[in-house]
Amino acid sequence: MSSEIENVIIVGTGCSGLTAAIYAARANLNPLVLEGSLPGGQLTQTSEVENFPGFPEGIDGFMLMDSLRKQATRFGTRFAQATVESVDFTSSPYTLKTSDKEYMAKSVIISTGASPRMLGVPGEQEMFGGKGVTTCATCDGAFYRDMEVVVVGGGDTACEEALFLTRFCSKVTLIHRRDELRASAVMAERTLAHEKIFPVWDTVVDEVLADEQGMARSVRVTNRKTGESSTIDAKGVFIAIGHIPNTGPFVPPLETDENGYFTPKPGSQVRTNIPGIYVAGDCADHVYRQAITAAGMGCQAAIEAERWLAEQ
Repeated sequence: MSSEIENVIIVGTGCSGLTAAIYAARANLNPLVLEGSLPGGQLTQTSEVENFPGFPEGIDGFMLMDSLRKQATRFGTRFAQATVESVDFTSSPYTLKTSDKEYMAKSVIISTGASPRMLGVPGEQEMFGGKGVTTCATCDGAFYRDMEVVVVGGGDTACEEALFLTRFCSKVTLIHRRDELRASAVMAERTLAHEKIFPVWDTVVDEVLADEQGMARSVRVTNRKTGESSTIDAKGVFIAIGHIPNTGPFVPPLETDENGYFTPKPGSQVRTNIPGIYVAGDCADHVYRQAITAAGMGCQAAIEAERWLAEQ
């Protein structure tokens, strides 16, 4: 058990967590950040961020997160490679438990983000991670140079994945269960105008099919309107159908909505049902889910924590 009681522990290192760390550190709270299984969060797996203010030419996602981390470190933030497995928020100081250690803090900021949602079809898990099924074009796109791939989804993420893959792949088939994209107008227009991207509407993936070596070779799909089944050749299957909030270790005692996202108290984006416990970023925001809004929530959470600690 950690004997030291921290002023504030921040769980997660995406835009929200690192922004919270910058503000908490500048307020002389000497924050400790528990990094979790993906230091830097989802943005470390994004090639180019075009819409974060202050970067007219865009910035590489990993570089952006690295800069935020260095900024937080400069003001005195400390980091520990630890993943929270359970908590005890019954009384302050609050306890966060990992596999080998317990941390105690007067206040906690939870910014654990969200994880990619999977299809749940046969073949998906068997070929996930190096055998053709992936959720990250930035990480894996270069492995599919001059090959045909599919992207499953219809939102901004699916369009970003499809556009990124055109740099490497000979053909990108975009499979969407509806008859139009849910992506923003600019992203949808850019995607549908690309000569390498071929949309397949009103269609769902039923199975990922393997070749003799156990690698992905195609997907079996069904048209939702006609009921007709067919196969689409694909050496790579990129899944981009949304996210599941990483809120499990904190529920209960923290309250969530029907989709598992934290529900802040009325009148606040970041306060929870427990005093001194705050939430920020994609684990609590299923509406905007942008790097800049996550950073804003991180700022709010740190200021709220600082004021709450001062009152105590």
